[in-house]
Amino acid sequence: RSLLIGLVHSDQNALVLDTIQRGIAGVASRSGYELVVHSCPAEDGGVIEDLVAFAERSRVDGLVVLPPVSGVPGLAQALNRIPVMAVAISSIPLSGFADVVVSEERQAGSDVARYLLELGHRSIGMVNGPVGVASAQERRAGFVGTVASEPNASLIEAAGDYTFEYGVLAAEQLLAATPRPTAIFAANDIMAAGVLKVAARLRIAVPEELSIVGFDGSALTRMLTPALTSVLRPFGMMAATAAETLIARIEGKDLPPAGSHPLELVPAESTGPAPV
Repeated sequence: RSLLIGLVHSDQNALVLDTIQRGIAGVASRSGYELVVHSCPAEDGGVIEDLVAFAERSRVDGLVVLPPVSGVPGLAQALNRIPVMAVAISSIPLSGFADVVVSEERQAGSDVARYLLELGHRSIGMVNGPVGVASAQERRAGFVGTVASEPNASLIEAAGDYTFEYGVLAAEQLLAATPRPTAIFAANDIMAAGVLKVAARLRIAVPEELSIVGFDGSALTRMLTPALTSVLRPFGMMAATAAETLIARIEGKDLPPAGSHPLELVPAESTGPAPV
């Protein structure tokens, strides 16, 4: 054994990635392993070849694969052919990996919609994540489905890609609509920060005139004013679970499946009752 574990990602969100790395590194260090981090753009068609080359070059004993890379079709099968053990983190169940840690993002999206409806909001906007990315699809499916269950609610959507710039563009589009939404759900915290910036520029009071909800529960939520209501994804816990599961599989130990992690909506200062 090399006593090396690889972390594979394409995440540009440093706040999220730092928490994940710390979660994995802590478990790895206690078990006598070191962590090697490899970044690869998930949009690149050569992801599988890139990761196979990394695994063979680094001689890692196993990999923790983050989304959206974990969702690349054929990746698990290619890693199995090397062979190298791999545990994935994902918003949906995946086949072919030694195990998958699933975050229940569809349910969390539904929880956000229910929360805003209970606050009395009926004109609602959503900033979506990247098209074709499972996490964005899951968050949207849960949110849209629950909003649609309220006969008097209307929903307007804007495209996004998990970046601050797209959050700004989407907010400009949504806040120019008639009627103007009284609540906006952004599919991650960074885009929600973009919505908050546009609201401030337009002198739209948050939360008195507009409620804003993000997703991730990153440290960014506490840095913003007002503090951002968000869905907390326990990155550190999920990463630690993935690392513990991977090391157990490498060492031939029996463990129950990693299973799924429910997510928690954490209300803060950016949401309130719908304006009268």
